[in-house]
This record gives sequence, structure tokens and C-alpha cells, in this order.
Amino acid sequence: MSKIDPTARIEDGAVIGDGVTIGPYCVIGPNVTIGADCKLQAHVSISGHTTLGAGCKVFAFASLGGAPQDLGYRDEPTTLDIGEGCVIRESVTMNVGTVKGGGKTRVGKSGFFMAYSHVGHDCIVGDNVIFANSATLGGHCEIGDFVYFGGLSAAHQFVRIGPQAMIGGVSGLRGDVIPYGLVSGQFARLEGLNVVGMRRRRFTHQRLQLVREFYQKLFHSPGIFADRLAAVRPMASADPAIAEILAFIDAGDKRPLCMAFNKSDRLQVE
Repeated sequence: MSKIDPTARIEDGAVIGDGVTIGPYCVIGPNVTIGADCKLQAHVSISGHTTLGAGCKVFAFASLGGAPQDLGYRDEPTTLDIGEGCVIRESVTMNVGTVKGGGKTRVGKSGFFMAYSHVGHDCIVGDNVIFANSATLGGHCEIGDFVYFGGLSAAHQFVRIGPQAMIGGVSGLRGDVIPYGLVSGQFARLEGLNVVGMRRRRFTHQRLQLVREFYQKLFHSPGIFADRLAAVRPMASADPAIAEILAFIDAGDKRPLCMAFNKSDRLQVE
């Protein structure tokens, strides 16, 4: 049985699952679906065509399903889909998609979104991500599973961040981040591999050594990047993580690749 505070406003048409708790002064729109056992603390606004998966916890003043911050939006019935088990802290914002961007913003399961973080329109966010305070995604970003996004950092629209990458705090992302990458800086550069995260995902010492060798050859060997990329392609068969990184690079389109500091690449990345 759901528990709804008498000051909350639930519009006709909203679907509220079993065991949901809706706190004081929450506002739920007519096209919203809230999964079982969700807890909305107070002053939460959920609007648009938004689905909140089961077991989510949403804290005060979060705004989910609001109109995209896009000048071309004309109130089309686009959607926001949030997976189960997410923790959405104070004043987090997540917007519905746009027609030109595919019409859907998607957030995976078990994400932890700290205060004031933002997921822009048409973003695709994976499972088990952590967004620290005020981490911000522009529209159309793609974020892999187990990504850690540091506080006060921001990603330009259309940026891709591969699985298990770590973004340092106060970083500005203009380019794609390889899976397992570690980046930081005002104009973020690749600084290495997210070894801590890889160990948490049970990478063996041997696997870490292989991926590190690949990384050094690709990003820090002499010569131009295109030649180094061609040279390391045979290593794809050595480890699934290497194959994943190469596939990620090959799939790039909208944004350049976030590069490491390398003198031979300076003209390519500046």
C-alpha cells in the first residue's frame, strides 16, 4: 500500500506502484509512472512522460522529466526512463528527450546522483554510475556502466564516456573518454587508466599488465596517433578490455577523442 502525504499533488493519469512513499509537497504529473517501493522525500517534481523504476529514492527539490533545455523543443511527448534502484539526491535535474535526438533520455539502474547533478536531454546513462555534486551532462551524451563523474565537472553535448572511466573533479570534457580511462583538467586530458576501478571489477594482475602495455603503446609511443592505433590493433585478441577500447575508438563520430599528453600528438589535440 502506498503512503502519500496529504499535501502532495498527484494528477489524474499518474501511475503509482505498490509501497510507494510520496512526501510533503511533491508534484506528480499525469503522464508519470512510479515503480514499486520508491520513496520521494519532499518537494519532488516529476513531470513529462517519465518512468521511475522500482526502489528509487528521490530527495528534496529534485526535478525529473522537465522540458529539455533546447530552443527547438515544442512540447512534444518525449520521455525520460530511469532504471530501478537509483538514488537521486537534492536538486538533481533530469530532462526528457527531444524529437531530433531520438525522443528519449535513459538512465540505467543503481545510479547514485549527488546533489545538483544534471542529466541533459537525449542522454544515455549506464548502470551503477556515480555522479558527484554538480556533475553535468550536456545533451546527447553517452555514459557507460560504472562511470565515476567527479564533482563540478561537465561534459559537452555528444561526448561519450566509456564503461568504468573516471572523470576527475572540476573537469571540462570536450572529447570522448576511452573505457577504463582516467581524465582530469579544465580542458580534460587522459591521464592513465582507472586502475582502482579495474581492480574492483576483479581484473587480475596479468590483465592489468596487458591493458597497461596496450595503453602505453597507443598513447605514449613515438609517431602519430593513427599509426600507433594501427600498430596496436592485433592486441585486441589479447584481452576483452583492449578489444572494448578499440571498438569504442572506432565508433567515435561527433566528438574528438580525449587524448593524453604526448608531444607527437600536440598538433592533433590543441
